[in-house]
Amino acid sequence: MAFLSSRYAHLLWRHLPILLAGILGGYLIGTSKTDTRPSLHDEDYSLSAEGPPVRAAIVALVRNSDLFGLRQSMRQIEDRFNSRFNYPYIFVNDEPFTEEFKQGVSDLTDSRVEFGILDHDSWKVPEWIDQERYENVKLTARYPHAEKDSYRKMCRFQSGYLHRHPLLRGLDYYWRIEPDVEYFCDIDYDPFLFMKQNGLKYGWTIAMPEFMDTIPTLWNTTERFIQEHPEYLAKHNLKDWIAVSGGGYNGCHFWSNFEIVDLSFYRSPGYQAYFDYLDRAGGFFYERWGDAPVHSIAAALFLNASQVHYFDDIGYYHPQVSTCPAGSKQRGRCVCDSDLSIVQSGYCSVRFRNIKHQILHPDSPTEAYTGPVNHASPFVDST
Repeated sequence: MAFLSSRYAHLLWRHLPILLAGILGGYLIGTSKTDTRPSLHDEDYSLSAEGPPVRAAIVALVRNSDLFGLRQSMRQIEDRFNSRFNYPYIFVNDEPFTEEFKQGVSDLTDSRVEFGILDHDSWKVPEWIDQERYENVKLTARYPHAEKDSYRKMCRFQSGYLHRHPLLRGLDYYWRIEPDVEYFCDIDYDPFLFMKQNGLKYGWTIAMPEFMDTIPTLWNTTERFIQEHPEYLAKHNLKDWIAVSGGGYNGCHFWSNFEIVDLSFYRSPGYQAYFDYLDRAGGFFYERWGDAPVHSIAAALFLNASQVHYFDDIGYYHPQVSTCPAGSKQRGRCVCDSDLSIVQSGYCSVRFRNIKHQILHPDSPTEAYTGPVNHASPFVDST
């Protein structure tokens, strides 16, 4: 290994399990019968291979400097899923993509790849933001990315504008990806079709507590919005998943770096009104509201519990945190250690399972998950 640079030696060592899995994969899959249809203990889903095509795409907000990391993510998506389903990719940037970037990602897939630039109004500090107050926040706040305009613009864009980009107007669903992520398991069914056939609006795979210093007034602002617009609350919502007894927000949120979404949710009057209300409140800049808690709170309040799905059969890594399917869902198709994944037994994931079970089965005394609960709260950034 002496001839390798330390960077590439590290990458080879890190991905050695995946390389070995490629060698052994044919044997493992060929010698074990697997039922990889997603399921939770309290839910019955259906999935038919028949049906009209789903208007969907794999989408990312990226920069030219993300080429290496995005290629790594695409390689994973192609090998694990998309080489069999050929969904298009859509990449959006705040500046023109270079020819090197376009060629570099297009070479990895037989699917159509589209490139877009976001418009100025969706990537700016709005005129109603008090610049003096905002500059003081950037100087004095003590949380990650506190000083960065670009990070706040990104969170605002992902919260309220990505789904409105012209390249997404013809889509019914999107699967959001980011650079430098990994997918540990073969995905041999179509999650888009699964979402459509089962009436699902929002799909996730990691739920964690938010770093609360970045969102001190988000919940109070949300409560004011709900008081003014109670008509947007879903009848069988998941408010109990995110609320604490006596009032307040427990910080639980879905990591939006992986989300599969029926875009009619983000285009709905309720979500659009909620985003506009938050945007006017200024918290994307005076604090550092992220798109993950914004999406999560909206899903918990404006969707019914039956419309939000935990893809617990998809193994996923985002820098610092990973989730790995447990038991039979991993058989012969995953390269990860479920014993090392804190996510599936984490407080927010377990709470989601049990709250959803109680809503769907109010007469059942049992819980969806009865295993150990990891109460650790690493508060890693979700965006």
